[in-house]
Amino acid sequence: MRLRFSGPIWFWRGPAPFHFVTVPPAEAQMIAEIAPVVTYGWGMIPASVTIGDTTVATSLWPKAGGYIVPVKKSLQDAEHLAVDDDVEVTLDIDA
Repeated sequence: MRLRFSGPIWFWRGPAPFHFVTVPPAEAQMIAEIAPVVTYGWGMIPASVTIGDTTVATSLWPKAGGYIVPVKKSLQDAEHLAVDDDVEVTLDIDA
């Protein structure tokens, strides 16, 4: 499954801070339909994410009935990204 969408990068300051992009509702519903087949537990969905020219392996996190995409530090550095940047995301999920 390949999904494309855009959204702003936001910061979550928890025990370990992370940066994320929220998957829009329509795309989150498509992911939810295949989640039982691809999850490795806790609702986590392995995927590769591409922003700009950079692709990294990650896992989507379930949140509030949808999913969020972690934006790894290596991806932020490679694409010169910061909080509130609006980015185009390509998600590849092997279903």
